Parts: sequence; structure tokens; C-alpha cells
Amino acid sequence: MATIYDVSVLAGVSLATVSRVINKNGNVSEKTAKKVLAAMEQLGYRPNAIAQSLASNRSNSVGILIPELCGPFFGNLMSGAEKRLRDANKHVIITAGHSKEESEKAGIDFLLSRNCDALILHLDALSDEYLVELSKRGIPIVVINRFVPSLQENCIYLDNMTGGYQATKEMIAQGHRDIAYIAGPDWKEDAKARFEGHKKALQEANIDFIPELIYKGDFKQESGSDGLKHLLSKAIEFTALVCANDEMASGAMAFAREHDIGLPDAISIIGFDNIVYSSYLFPALTTINYPVEEMAKMAAALILKEVYQVKGLKITNEFYPSLVRRQSVATLKN
Repeated sequence: MATIYDVSVLAGVSLATVSRVINKNGNVSEKTAKKVLAAMEQLGYRPNAIAQSLASNRSNSVGILIPELCGPFFGNLMSGAEKRLRDANKHVIITAGHSKEESEKAGIDFLLSRNCDALILHLDALSDEYLVELSKRGIPIVVINRFVPSLQENCIYLDNMTGGYQATKEMIAQGHRDIAYIAGPDWKEDAKARFEGHKKALQEANIDFIPELIYKGDFKQESGSDGLKHLLSKAIEFTALVCANDEMASGAMAFAREHDIGLPDAISIIGFDNIVYSSYLFPALTTINYPVEEMAKMAAALILKEVYQVKGLKITNEFYPSLVRRQSVATLKN
């Protein structure tokens, strides 16, 4: 089996130069790097990751914990972080916490047992206090989609309340005043913030808040269908439906089509997230853009800066939503 020494002899360079080429650090000319890579290829040499880890005290791997391993939202999150880290010659280990305290703890323990250099965490159940204690143990963490005051510099988060406000404000701007709402789970901070934004927009427009026009969903498509069915059963007229995410909006749209409810003429619908298929729904879904992929890339950049000491990276902690107008919202004519 070829060794790093064999590579250095064949390439005619020092062991240190071979190491710099393998680890992609230090100044090595393109000509020298090509000689080293050619020698590695000729000898069939592959770097020993375990030996590299022992020598550098780094595994060059980053753990990612998310609620679920399915769905376009978390797919974009994983993809964004993985691409940014892979470009820096780092790798990811991914597991799911399923929005349960014990599962999230188990996921973190699993990632740490794999000697991850740092963790990117999208959590629902674990408390701020737990995260603070985890950080005090010297474990580099970045929390995504959540703001923890005492870990502010370690958080990459979205202004969810402004997003909720923008969604309902758009309905009001298009002439709607009878507005129903399908909320996310009220134990999730992002769902609560979006709901607060919805209520703020109603209050500003002097529109009464009607509890009967609220349905508590779970961020999944089925609860969008169930939600619209429930709201229609109340026999309270509404012309607009604001959904706390695109999956629930798509469920509501499916229910409307199945029951010959015209969209957007009978009911205008707006979502939240701008997931990949929102523009392919019929009608194309007006929504609030959640730049989750860019946020995941930023979380990765923060780790590259703080853990791997990559220079020249500018970090943005807070991101802002934006309205994406498509065809699912009609303008009411007075």
C-alpha cells in the first residue's frame, strides 16, 4: 500500500508539500500540485482520513441536525450547507430530530460521537437553556431558524413576524378584509411569530380578529386540506386564506379544486417559504420567500470562519423575507 512518503519521492517534493496539497492549504504552485496529484494517481494513494483527524485534531466533518429528512424545505437547507462545506473540502453527517426533545438530544449525541468539528442545528423541542449549556461545553454550534439571545452570534435566523405581516398585508392591499388563517403548530417559534405578524397586519387595517377564522395546522400538506374544510364549515364568509407555509397552502388548494372552489376568484391563497414547487401549482402560488438555502450556506460559512479559521468571510445573522407575487391572489374590486 502506497504511503505519503512514496508520493513525496515519486513527485520529488517534501512530505510537507504533499500534506499541503492533500489538505488544500498553504501556498503550493499549480505545477507542483499537479506533480503531487499525478504521483498520488499513479500510486493509487488515498489519504487516511482517520490519521489526518488524529494529526490535526479535526475530522473535517460537520454535523447537521434537522427535524425531518424529507420535504423541499429541509432539502434546500441540507443542500445549501453541504455545498458550501464541500467547496471548502469539508463533509457533512446528517440526522433527524423529529421535533422531539429526546430525539433531538440523541441526534446531537450521535453527531458528537462521530467526532464532528461543529454542529448546525435546526431544533424545535430543545430549550434555549440546553443550547447555551451545550455551547459552554466547548462544542461549536450554529443554530438556524431560531434566535437565542445569549447565543446571538451563533444564530442564523429569519424575521418570521415580518413575513407573516407581509402575507396578510398583501391580502389587505388587494382589497380583502375577510381573511382566514391556517397556522403552524403554536409550540414552534417560527409559527408563533408568523401568526403575530398576521394579527399585526389586521390590527393596522382596523380589521377585527375572528378566532373562528383560525385553524391550527402542523405545517404538513394534509392539515392545509383539513384546515380549509374546517374553515368552510364555520359558515363565516371569507375571500382570502393566509397559510403559514407553502405545504399547507398546497393542501388547501388541492381541497378547493376537489370541491370546485374557484381559485383565486372564490378564495385567494398565499403561502410562506417559496419552496421549489410553489411556482408549479395552479394557480401559481403567491408566497413569502424564505431564503433557507442562503441561510444554510451562511451557517456553513460561520463554521468555516470560526472553526476552520477561513479568512475573508462576511457573516450575516439575520435574514429578511420578501413577497413573491404570482397568480393565487385576486384583486377585489369595490
